[in-house]
Amino acid sequence: MAKTALHSMPGIEVGLVCDAGTSLAGIHGLTDLFTYAGEMAAKRQKGDGPPPVRIVHWRWDDGEGDVTSASDSFPGRPHAPKVLIIPGNLRATQQSLKASPLIPWLRQRHADGVAIAAVCGGVFLLAETGLLAGRQATTHWALSDQFTARFPEVLMESDHMVIDYGDVVTAGGVLAWADLGLRLTERFLGPTIMLETARYMLVDPPGREQRYYSDFNPKTQHGDAVILKVQHWLWTQRECPISVADIANYACLEPRTLLRRFTKATGIKPSEYQQRLRINRAKEMLEFSQRSIDDIASSIGYGDAGRFRRVFHKIMGLTPSDYRRRFSRFARKECAVAVDGEPSIPRVANIQG
Repeated sequence: MAKTALHSMPGIEVGLVCDAGTSLAGIHGLTDLFTYAGEMAAKRQKGDGPPPVRIVHWRWDDGEGDVTSASDSFPGRPHAPKVLIIPGNLRATQQSLKASPLIPWLRQRHADGVAIAAVCGGVFLLAETGLLAGRQATTHWALSDQFTARFPEVLMESDHMVIDYGDVVTAGGVLAWADLGLRLTERFLGPTIMLETARYMLVDPPGREQRYYSDFNPKTQHGDAVILKVQHWLWTQRECPISVADIANYACLEPRTLLRRFTKATGIKPSEYQQRLRINRAKEMLEFSQRSIDDIASSIGYGDAGRFRRVFHKIMGLTPSDYRRRFSRFARKECAVAVDGEPSIPRVANIQG
């Protein structure tokens, strides 16, 4: 079935949209990923049909009004892209590019039925087109507040690595181009080619969440000096169970006033803020110590280790044990050497739907 589908399917064209601010890792990484996917698909393709994947780099410059093809893996054919991808772009996070000729060009391509995708800072550029208005989107977790302030019409969900609406797709972190590329490979070439490409590149298939990697980065530039003082105090007390009444007493505020001002300033309630501080501390101990999970739970004020595990999973999307296996420096050392003393070869794992 897979061979028949690939044989009858016309070659797909993938476009990468680049400028002076585009991440080179994203450009070259996605080019390599789709090259590998095309080679995997070609092996299953009968006859001398069109190449399974055509990769085109589109470029625009500030001094010129046109978006032009800068490179083409199979030149000489009319362009018919299935998807245009905007890799990470630092410049787009620092200044508005709404006046760029790229914006109407992207809107027209979308109107023509081309899917538009973006990674990390490139999501800012996609948002300039208006195509994300009223929809959920993701970007790098460290850019989420900046993005929300600039594009309040977009529903930011930075915990997710990829959010796919079909016609528009956004991906989170700097290296989320791999997650996005594999997601699109699965869409256009099928799950078998996607899994073969993932195995070849030694990366997890789609299913990761950005929150596995993010740190708690609370808002502090909110202008409320009393709440900022409370935030600093909570950090020093992050291993202790503290009630809202305790916090209100420290701040010399009524509990209801504290709740209102704290939530307005930080975006979350004091209880959730404390949980995130404590979970952040637990992450450090899971990564850099070999203490038992029950001991870690107790050390940050959770008398019930089962409750700690539930809160950790709710916030991080992984159990404490799974987090330790992925990120502990001790686990990495164990994985680096096989039983016979030879370096082990990582294998694809943690396939999640």
